[in-house]
Amino acid sequence: MDFLKRLFTKEDIRKNLERIDPEKIPKHIAIIMDGNGRWATKRSLPRTAGHKAGIEALRDVIKTCSNLRVQYLTLYAFSTENWKRPEEEVSALMNLLVYYLRNEIQELNENNVRINTIGDISKLPQAALVEIEAAQKLTRENDGLTVSIALNYGGRLEIVNAIKEICRKVKNQEIEIEEIDERLFSDHLYTRGIPDPDLVIRPSGELRISNFLLWQIAYSEFWFSKIFWPDFNGKYLVDAILDYQERDRRYGGTK
Repeated sequence: MDFLKRLFTKEDIRKNLERIDPEKIPKHIAIIMDGNGRWATKRSLPRTAGHKAGIEALRDVIKTCSNLRVQYLTLYAFSTENWKRPEEEVSALMNLLVYYLRNEIQELNENNVRINTIGDISKLPQAALVEIEAAQKLTRENDGLTVSIALNYGGRLEIVNAIKEICRKVKNQEIEIEEIDERLFSDHLYTRGIPDPDLVIRPSGELRISNFLLWQIAYSEFWFSKIFWPDFNGKYLVDAILDYQERDRRYGGTK
């Protein structure tokens, strides 16, 4: 782990890095990036300022995951329910997505990060679709950290769509009913080909899932924090991983 110690400057992070077991790093971490609006309100700023501040947290978390050799990182960026927010805020979020991809993609690519999306992105503005396509095309051959951005994503809708597609295939005699099992069902989700999350992190003090990866998190470990997302950084990610490594994952069985 010596190479990791050189990547961080804060003493507390270095100490925690020494405690990390490299053999027990979670393969897949999923994060509900929550608390941007409340972070801004607490500082008498517009909610959009909180979303902008969250980019720094995102940058630090991606860097930390990459350095720790986490294989998959899934980020809950925009849910199917978020369209209910004020039009100004939704527009700011979409513009921020465009800005982030346009300005960060070269560095992400140089660090062997692959960009992926989950959700019904067809509903997103054209400018966002252009940047998403460019980012995926540029990074598709990378084999380091895969970052999946959940955009216009809802866990219930994902499950309903999977059922519809399976029913269509049964109707067209492409599959038999007896072939339907958990693995086949998983292959019809947005996350097909990606292992289920080992660890789910939610900052901001909320203790709920908010329609995120409902099927995939059946046996995930959870880590909650009262820290708003813009204040989240690599230190807290390392704390979450250390806590995860102390847990006994039995998947319904015993030891």
